[in-house]
Amino acid sequence: MADSIVGLICARGGSKGVPRKNVRLLGGKPLIAWSIEVGRGCPSIGRIIVSTEDDEIASIARQYGAEVPFVRPAVLALDNSPEWHVWQHALRTLLGATGTLPRLLVVLPPTSPMRSIADVEACIAEALGSDADVVITVKPAERNPYFNMVELHDGYVQLAARGPGRYARRQDAPAVYDMTTVAYAARPEFVMRAGHLFDGKMRAVIVPPERAVDIDTELDLAFAEFLLRRQQ
Repeated sequence: MADSIVGLICARGGSKGVPRKNVRLLGGKPLIAWSIEVGRGCPSIGRIIVSTEDDEIASIARQYGAEVPFVRPAVLALDNSPEWHVWQHALRTLLGATGTLPRLLVVLPPTSPMRSIADVEACIAEALGSDADVVITVKPAERNPYFNMVELHDGYVQLAARGPGRYARRQDAPAVYDMTTVAYAARPEFVMRAGHLFDGKMRAVIVPPERAVDIDTELDLAFAEFLLRRQQ
């Protein structure tokens, strides 16, 4: 089974929030290395492929044991390039090279270095054991639209979402979750035909907040360093 499941890491060279983010050091290793090592540690994944247009990222990826079998087109490495199109490009390239699509595409964004092998394997198991087109990861939301998130209408405030009743405690409100970038497990045929992640049947794996840190700013990177030191 492992040979038919491909792990994909999408890592372009440009980044505005954290310049050269994917090669910045975290715990003494380039950020992208954390995703590569977890992917290589997953028994269900047979190949780890990095999609990049950047020579330095490609070199580091190979150093840590990933494959870089193609160069990402520059048009797919812009600030406004949809990552969904990057997934599709990777699958088309694999199809052209091997004549077949993998059984499952597991995307591991380099911005989530705190994920565990168990998180990724849980997504794979959920995808293979259900009829979902894609499995995402989520974490319990810090704010709740049924309780403490509001909208403004002509200067007046109302709750962002209305449930069957009013809730005096957040614990009583319907549970809501934040999407994370820990992992995505998608059926390649769905990715090839769909235009968006939400076009198909979707299931989720819940991960704890400390494993769902998403590196988007310098503060996020500092927080990840803090978590690593605390773990050690």
